[in-house]
Amino acid sequence: MPDPTNRDLLSRVALGETTPDGTDPFSSLAATAPAEDQPQEQPTDPDAKFASMIERLHELADARRTDETDAAPSPEAEHLKNDFLPIEPDSLEAAGLTDSEVEALILKHLLARGNAIGRDIADQVKLPFPLVEALLWRMKGDQLLVHRASAPMNDYDYQLTDIGREKARRHAVHCTYFGSAPVALDEYVASVHAQSLIRQHPAAEDLHRAFADLVLNKTMLDRLGPAINSSRGLFLFGPPGNGKSSIAERVTAAFGKHIWVPRAITVDGEIIRLFDPVNHDEEPLPAANGLLKQKKIDRRWVRIRRPTIIAGGELTMASLEVTLNRATGISEAPLQMKSNCGVLVIDDFGRQRMSIDELLNRWIVPLEKRLDFLALQNGKKISVPFDQLIIFSTNLEPRDLVDEAFLRRIPYKIEIVDPTEEEFIRLFEVLAPKMGFEIRRAAIEYLIQSHYKRVGRPFRFCQPRDLLLQIRNFCTYYKRPLEITEEHFDHAVDNYFAVM
Repeated sequence: MPDPTNRDLLSRVALGETTPDGTDPFSSLAATAPAEDQPQEQPTDPDAKFASMIERLHELADARRTDETDAAPSPEAEHLKNDFLPIEPDSLEAAGLTDSEVEALILKHLLARGNAIGRDIADQVKLPFPLVEALLWRMKGDQLLVHRASAPMNDYDYQLTDIGREKARRHAVHCTYFGSAPVALDEYVASVHAQSLIRQHPAAEDLHRAFADLVLNKTMLDRLGPAINSSRGLFLFGPPGNGKSSIAERVTAAFGKHIWVPRAITVDGEIIRLFDPVNHDEEPLPAANGLLKQKKIDRRWVRIRRPTIIAGGELTMASLEVTLNRATGISEAPLQMKSNCGVLVIDDFGRQRMSIDELLNRWIVPLEKRLDFLALQNGKKISVPFDQLIIFSTNLEPRDLVDEAFLRRIPYKIEIVDPTEEEFIRLFEVLAPKMGFEIRRAAIEYLIQSHYKRVGRPFRFCQPRDLLLQIRNFCTYYKRPLEITEEHFDHAVDNYFAVM
């Protein structure tokens, strides 16, 4: 086993650092006392001494690799082993791009910006600077750019020539996009398969973690578990106010936390924007260290929280197709594509602006084949994965909304029933302290007897929260201490159930 001191010196040699006392680690390593089983004589010839030193470096490096192999895998190693990780390309060809595509992005960026240094241009198109620098020199040779001034780190400030400005305008007429360089469609498809929900198998403990802030009985969790594990789709139905939307929103937490999505995709020169800050929550990698530091990430990709996209009554057929903004020439990916590897919730199913039959006919094949076909504005059709858990949430009976053929493709139908009296009281006990109240069991029992059992009113999961909010607002307005009392419950019920 190599001496730990030698390991430190080896690391410093590799990094080009000095030792704490300021000496050269290379000479310190050469002066290290040999192991007992090695010859004691030091070679006097300079070439032989240098060869001996290199041999020792190799021995120490081999021993270090052996130690790392025997050690337990680090979290970073597990991340690299189990997850999709987009690695920075070493050429435009490896990135699936042509010189002309990147050139058009640079020209449009400079047309909008006026001038920019090379590294800022590379940051704009999210490509390695050496690749962009070579292209900038070629564009300068073609008289599209000029060096406006020098910049730090052997860089230059670039500006368009009249020829470059005219060419940029022609590109902008077709499409104004000049953001991140796009990713090829094939790469995106491969990334979805690598991060697919089918590869995720949430267990009981994962569901308990995902629904920890909700009061759900074991029977409900036992029904939800297999449905979520199937990744096929489910109906959540039942009376309003029992938490169907809250359950649907938390399902994604039972799966892996993060996925990678490209900022944009290219298909035969057409740009489709996929990353959506409205529906996607960006989760950058932690500060680079260890194995992740050695792997340079392709900045054309964004690490996001596994998506949960909710579409309610505003859903239209246009939301399910690639839409082209004719003013900018930029296409937008449909909702089901943005929700790949995540969850798509169709809330208030049956109340969409589009007819139910239209929606079902659009998705009946993708639900069966897990493959969707999209038409681009240029007439080309592409196939993309249909890889998400679709949850239809409705207050209506599913059999009254859809036919048997569609119900067969949604294998799980789960009714969200009213809470029991015990669960209703438990909700008050969970929520009251969070909202600043002390729990008064007598007042809660008064509420149940006087305003529920006496009038035959059903319990709903949302009502404890809503009634406590009524009391808090009442106390705040009158500058009273936050208290749960019979009087306060009477006032809250009069407001809350006035027309219910």
